[in-house]
Amino acid sequence: MKRLHLVCLLLLFAADICQAVPAGIHPPLAIGAAAPAFNLKGTDGKMYTLASFKTSPVLVIVFTCNHCPTAQAYEDRLIRLKKDYGNKGVAVMAIMPNDPASITLSELDYTDMSDSYEEMKIRAAQKHFNFPYLYDGNTEAVSIAYGPVATPHVFIFDKERKLRYQGRIDDMEKPSKTPTSFDTRNAIDALLANKEVTTPTTKVFGCSVKWAEKTELVKQSNEKWAKQPVMLDSITEQGIKDLVKNSGDKLRLINIWAIWCGPCVTEFDDFITINRMYRSRDFEFISISADDPATRDKVYKFLQKHQAANTNYLFNTDNKYKLIEAVDPNWQGALPYTLLVEPGGKIVYSKQGPIDLKEMKKTIVDNPMIDRFFK
Repeated sequence: MKRLHLVCLLLLFAADICQAVPAGIHPPLAIGAAAPAFNLKGTDGKMYTLASFKTSPVLVIVFTCNHCPTAQAYEDRLIRLKKDYGNKGVAVMAIMPNDPASITLSELDYTDMSDSYEEMKIRAAQKHFNFPYLYDGNTEAVSIAYGPVATPHVFIFDKERKLRYQGRIDDMEKPSKTPTSFDTRNAIDALLANKEVTTPTTKVFGCSVKWAEKTELVKQSNEKWAKQPVMLDSITEQGIKDLVKNSGDKLRLINIWAIWCGPCVTEFDDFITINRMYRSRDFEFISISADDPATRDKVYKFLQKHQAANTNYLFNTDNKYKLIEAVDPNWQGALPYTLLVEPGGKIVYSKQGPIDLKEMKKTIVDNPMIDRFFK
């Protein structure tokens, strides 16, 4: 059956009909059904099963993830949900359903991390999750049994562990606005009062679950990146000054590097990753080679090898001190050197030496110009 799903998916992609797994490939659990068993590892290193929550009269399972902007928009509300209902015996837990290998870099444009177990641990620590956060990315067997459509997707079970509600948390994604329908809370309140849930099913909004069937689409996405043209232009001292002034309307990441610089070469692929993640947002990556203009062919071959389909420049003279002053008078001259510049020329990040990739991505996505949520 899984092979049939994959074949169908490839045909859809080839025909340019659909870019995602067809809806209904793993349908949601039916109201009244028993909670499927699981044995999953949490970000705290512990293993969790249904029996881990046997004393709770209500069990809330939320399928969510790191990378989805909608999922991130609901993180604080899930924390509040646990605080508000934990002392009433309600168990709240989360399961990450995505196969990390099925996520394209362009789908990470609202986040600084993907959905690997290690990244889940980082996110849980950053947000101080007060509920178990479990990983199902290796096989997705548990997620297939429950059938979440998107992240986040809530499943609420009564004390007999029969499904009484499945759907959204509430009807307002944006954290800055107040919902008008608190569906998850309403369902919990009804169950605590031994009443029927008046609305047992709602539609959900968010990022589609990244089932393993999608890995072929990731491969094709990477092949498309590899085919994009690579350009290398010359730039003057004044041209560099203008770049740093950033009269444009995008957050601008500038990396000064050279092919003879070991750390520059080693970290260059990190910048390619960053560019592929955020280029669809109000963001641009620009590389400036400090190599001698006479080595242009070697610089260009390096850029081609690394699929640098971004804006690339080669400083037009071999006077490195003019380059230093044009980029940043505070720069001492050692390579690599990296700047993050907002429109209007405000430098919000500068680093002499290799960047920390995790820190750089977080700095970008936490900048108000980018942000983690849909606006």
